[in-house]
This record gives sequence, C-alpha cells and structure tokens, in this order.
Amino acid sequence: MNSAVPTLKTDDETVQLLKDELSRCRNDAEETRQRLLDFISTASDVIWEMDADLRTVSRHDPNNRETPYDSADNNDRRGKTILEIIGREPDPAIAAHWEDLLSRRPFRGVVYYIERKDGSVAWFEANGNPFFDKDGVFQGYRGTTRDITLRKANEARIDFLARHDSLTNLPNRVLFRERLERSLAEARPGKSLAVLVLDLDGFKAVNDTLGHPVGDSLLCTVAERLSSCIRSRDTVARLGGDEFAVVQVDVEDPGQVAAFAQRISNLICEPYDLDGHHVRTSITIGIALTPGSGPDPDWLLKNADIALYRAKLDSPGTWCFFEPEMGRLVEARRTLETELRSALAGGEFELYYQPFHNVQSGEICAFEALLRWRHPLRGLIQPDRFIPVLEETGLIVPVGEWILREACAQATAWPEHISVSVNLSPVQFRKTTLVKTVVDALAQSGLAASRLELEITETVLMQNSEGTLAALHRLRELGARISMDDFGTGYSSLSYLRSFPFDKIKIDRSFIHDLTQKQGGIAIVRAIAALGLSLELATTAEGVETMEQFAIVRAEGCTEAQGFFFSRPIPARDIRHLLGTIPADVVYGPRSESVIPAKAPAERLLVNVSGYGHVFNGQAV
Repeated sequence: MNSAVPTLKTDDETVQLLKDELSRCRNDAEETRQRLLDFISTASDVIWEMDADLRTVSRHDPNNRETPYDSADNNDRRGKTILEIIGREPDPAIAAHWEDLLSRRPFRGVVYYIERKDGSVAWFEANGNPFFDKDGVFQGYRGTTRDITLRKANEARIDFLARHDSLTNLPNRVLFRERLERSLAEARPGKSLAVLVLDLDGFKAVNDTLGHPVGDSLLCTVAERLSSCIRSRDTVARLGGDEFAVVQVDVEDPGQVAAFAQRISNLICEPYDLDGHHVRTSITIGIALTPGSGPDPDWLLKNADIALYRAKLDSPGTWCFFEPEMGRLVEARRTLETELRSALAGGEFELYYQPFHNVQSGEICAFEALLRWRHPLRGLIQPDRFIPVLEETGLIVPVGEWILREACAQATAWPEHISVSVNLSPVQFRKTTLVKTVVDALAQSGLAASRLELEITETVLMQNSEGTLAALHRLRELGARISMDDFGTGYSSLSYLRSFPFDKIKIDRSFIHDLTQKQGGIAIVRAIAALGLSLELATTAEGVETMEQFAIVRAEGCTEAQGFFFSRPIPARDIRHLLGTIPADVVYGPRSESVIPAKAPAERLLVNVSGYGHVFNGQAV
C-alpha cells in the first residue's frame, strides 16, 4: 500500500508565504491604527499620556481645552507634574487619587477642578491606566479627561433650586433646617438660639385683588427687607406661601430677640410701591428660644409655630414668645379638627334657622340656615368655634354640600312664599362642582330654585373673580337669588355690585350696632338703603337687637331686618310652630324688649313658642 508523502516547499515559496503573512499583518495593523485615529479624531474626551515622572508628553484634544494634563508646551505648567498642578486637596477623593498615582494603580472617575487663565473654574473627570515596559518597569499613564464644567454647573443649579426658594432666592425649608441643625451644633456656651416664624398678614387679599404678579413682587420685597435685618451668621428663609423664618444665633437674652422682632415688624409695615400699587401690610411673629424649647430643630420650629398661632389669635401684626402652656391650645385645636372629620358621618351637625322679616308688613319672608354642631360630650358648639377650622381644613366643602341638601329639603315643608338662605364659603367656589351640588340639592328636594337664596361675602369674589362670576351667573340662571353678605366691610363692595347683578345686599351688623353708638351710623345705613333702592336690590339689616334700631332701619328704607330683636336662631322643628302661631301683621321681639306698634286686633293672642317672646298689639307676651 502506498501512503501520501507531503510535498516540501522550496525556500522561495516559504519566503513568499512569510512575506504574505507580514503584509497581511501590516494591513491589519494599518486598519487598526486608522480606526484608532478615527476614534481619536471624533472623540469628545481629551486623550493624554504621561511619562514615569507624571509629566504630560502627549495629548489630543480637537477643542484645545485647558486641563491639568496639558503638555509641556504650556508655559504655566511646563516641567510640573500632575501632582504639582492639581495640588493636594482635603477632599478624601483627591487623597485617594494620590494614593492610586503613587502606587501605580488605575483610576476611574476622578473629579478635579482647575482655575483657568481667565479666572474661571473648569471641572473635569479623568480615567487612567498605568503602562509598563517588557521588563515590568513603570513608564507612565495613559488616559482620558472629560470636561464636566457644564454638568457641574447644572448640578450646582439643581442643588441651589433644591435648597432655595425659586421666587425670592432665599433658603427654603430644607436648607433652613440644615442651617438650624448646624447652628445648634455650633452654639457657644452661655448663648441662646432663637427661631422666629413669620406670617405676612393680609397677603391673600393683596394676591386676590391686585393679582399674583403684584403678590410675587410683595413677597420679593419682603424677602429683601428681612435679609437687610439679619447678621451674616443668621439665616432667613421662605418656608412657603407667605411664611418666612429666621434663625438668630448668639442670643444673650430674650430682650435682644424682642428688639429684633420689633425691628422686623417696623420695617415690614412700611408702605410698598409695587408696579404702581401702594400696598401696606404687617407681619405676625412666633418666637422659640433655646434652651427652653430644647435643642431639637423640629421641636424649635414646632414651638415657634405654636407661638405664631397664638399671636394670630390674640393680635395679628404682633410677636409672641412660646410658653409651655401654649401647647395645650394647639393640642385642643388638633383634637377639634379630628372630631370635626367624624362629625358629618356621625350625624352631629344640625341646622338652626333665623328669620328675615319684611320691615313694613312684619311677615317672615325667609329663614337663614345656620350650622350648629351638637357634640356628643360637649353639647351644642357655636359656629365661631368650628367653622374657621372647617374652612382652613377644606372640610367646609362636604359639610357645605350637606347644608345645601338639608336646607333645601327642610324648606319644602314651609309655605311657598318663604325662602331659605344658605351661606357659601369661598372654599366651596374653588371646587368646580359647586353648581352641580346646588342643582342636585334642588332636584333631590323638589324645592323651586326661586326659593333658594345663596349668600356670599366679598372674599368669594376676591379670590378668583372670573371663575367665581361665571359660577354665580350659572347659579342665577337656575333661578336662585344671590345676596352679598357683610356689605360695606370689604375693599371693593361697590365695584362688585357693578360686576354682578346681585338680588340683595345685607348691611353688616357692625353698622347696625353703630346706629345709636357712633356719629354717622344712621347716614351709612341711609346711604346703603338708598343704593339698594336705586339698583332695585333688597336690603337686609343684620343684627337688629333693639326697638330703636328696628325703627331706624325701617325709617331709612331697608326692606328686611334680621336679629335677636325678632328671634334667635331656632331648630328646624320649631319653625312650623312659629309660622302657625304668629299672624303676618305681628312683629316679634325678645320678651325683655320695648314694644313696637302692631296692626293686629287686640283680641288676637300669641303664644310663646319654644321660649321666644313676641310683641303683640303694643304689649309684650
């Protein structure tokens, strides 16, 4: 059997094979080099090489940026090592980078900054690998540098925005707490620290009447004035809305803080000229001091808030130091809020009604629905105790819906010529569902829309005149009547009468009280009644308590009157008895009041319903 014998190549053939392989390797190397050059020419990073002494020997940067890895032709850095250029930094990351360089280890993501020739600061991020010769001797580093100046600027901006108020550029709540913590940690022995929480009085009225741009200008100007009051080591911040705060360090005694608070108050009370609008405001301040309020920042802020709350209750526009017993006031408020949240579901609210009387005929023409809270433990709670809390918490919205439904349903049991009046809160107008709530209440009860009167205060129109006016027009189109309550107590009552066709104005009880107490009281009522007559509006005098007051409002042209002189608010169950036992031509008043003439014949007798006294034929019964 013959076996194949390999053919031996000649020397020439072997040489040719080697040449071919060498040529192929050269071509591959050239392609690799070209790819590397293409990569380098399009790279956004700086590519550099340092020698064993850590001096830059080559670099490539298409944008010719200035970095610590500049080559030796940079006169400012010629002959200097990277360590000399960067310098030692207290930053732990830089210290670790030094160790990497001296130990010939690779490094990644090392952030440096340098000051450029024009004085600006440049930031960059570097990555590098050491390289060695065939014998393992260190030859230097090769790596890249990325310019991150813009990124650092963006990070700084984001950090600033995260810790500062975007409108005033003051520190915000986050930075304020950080500085408060630091101030507490650095407090000197024998010195106190004060936290002042400040609330701008009447800011909402400015915002609503003059617009948000003017409101923003006011906040910025207040911020400037506050900043001018403090020392460099103190901090002023905007916590949000119209609330500011100050940390005052190195306090020697409470009198120093009191003088500081008074200085702030005086400065904030000075008039403002904002885009041609002349504005005046004041500020209420709550103060908490260490060591009495403790070293905890949250506790200090809480106590300052409690003091602010007390100051606003007692006398807005003043300042107040925190005292331990104030905590009980806040706790009572929190308890009240918690109980209110369950009161509606628990059926604890009731409606009482106070009648409106036609001043000429004496007839009851309407009843105003007034909310009462029958607490399971504390009994009947008056509205001034809980309605402000309902509005502040927003609970007035569901409670207001219940009032509308209940009042409309109860009014269907009354004679058809008697209307029901329901007060609407400004908070309810912030909800787009108000009109639907009224429509549903009328539909569910079957009450004619013409028998429903909705009372609003000037504050309702101030908060969002365009949206509010649209809602009021829709309600009036339904057939409901709209009344302006507390007329004459606001800023722009007359202008609002021009902007919306009201059906009635209610003269505020303060003017009725002043009828016989202050000069000019009668003239004010006469003017409002005349205004109502000229605009074809009904005018209701609120708070009539004496025969003399009633006689005046009747003589001056008011069309309706309401007050204790006629009847105190009564529960719904007593209305039918009241209507069924009182003739239309009889005027009612408390048993202790003087009498006023009535047209009823002498033989007719009135009974005392639910303890309310009535006047009949010139005699109290």
